[in-house]
Amino acid sequence: MAVIQNTTTTAQITTEVRELDFISRFNSNWDALREILGIMRPVRKTLGTKLVASKATVTLQDGTVAEGDEVPLSQAKVIPVAYEDITLEKYRKAVTAEAVAKFGAAVAVQKTDDAFLNELQGVVMDRFYTFAQTGTLKGTAESFQMAVAMSVSAVKDKFKKLHLDYSNIVVFVNTLDVGRYLGGAQISMQTQNGIEYFKNFLGAETVVVSSEIPENTIIAIPADNIVLYYIDPADGDFNALGLDYTVGGGETNLIGIHKEGNYGRVMGETHALMGVKLFAEYLDGIAVYTIGG
Repeated sequence: MAVIQNTTTTAQITTEVRELDFISRFNSNWDALREILGIMRPVRKTLGTKLVASKATVTLQDGTVAEGDEVPLSQAKVIPVAYEDITLEKYRKAVTAEAVAKFGAAVAVQKTDDAFLNELQGVVMDRFYTFAQTGTLKGTAESFQMAVAMSVSAVKDKFKKLHLDYSNIVVFVNTLDVGRYLGGAQISMQTQNGIEYFKNFLGAETVVVSSEIPENTIIAIPADNIVLYYIDPADGDFNALGLDYTVGGGETNLIGIHKEGNYGRVMGETHALMGVKLFAEYLDGIAVYTIGG
């Protein structure tokens, strides 16, 4: 008797399905952060190259010129600025057949996959929050509200002095600071993929609440000042080594996953490859304010 059309058989259930599920869950937190912040400047590293930006400066001559006299030239220079290269990070997890036999795949494989996923997500998110604290526009304020307002104003003032456009200023605050200073305020908190935030507060379009930010610290960043520099694990040059990683196929392939069985040791292995670097074009355009001096 013929098989019913569109029946799901073993041919449709492959290792790649589990890889894609892992990647989609990994990407959800980063995509949520990008959506909240409005970060839209991912730069994919071309293997074998280094990211270099160009910084232009102009030395203006005196604009007061006598009638009929020749106008002096203002000299312009373009200087290359090289950014730090990306470190390629490699991870591996293995589960033995004995572990599956004793606890079942739902525990031995799925639970350890979830833990592996959380740790890898933590690497990217921790790096972002650490990067956010490297801003060189420092200041102090007496209260939470004043620190938020002053950090936003400091960023706006800096970019106006640089004659640069800015948009979507995002403020990062500590979870306990929010509870301590805004306990009685009417704030509508939102949550997306575990990231808490609220909108339109004291000049900030978005305020992200996180325990990763130190207490009594307020950080303000224009979202378009942040650049994500990353290595695509699906790059063809890796295939030349016989390495085939599954990626999500979205706008930014931040992580590659490959699952395979190791018959020599009778266990299943999960391999992860990623390389992510966050930087700002203007570190002095990131305000880091301390509450209470």
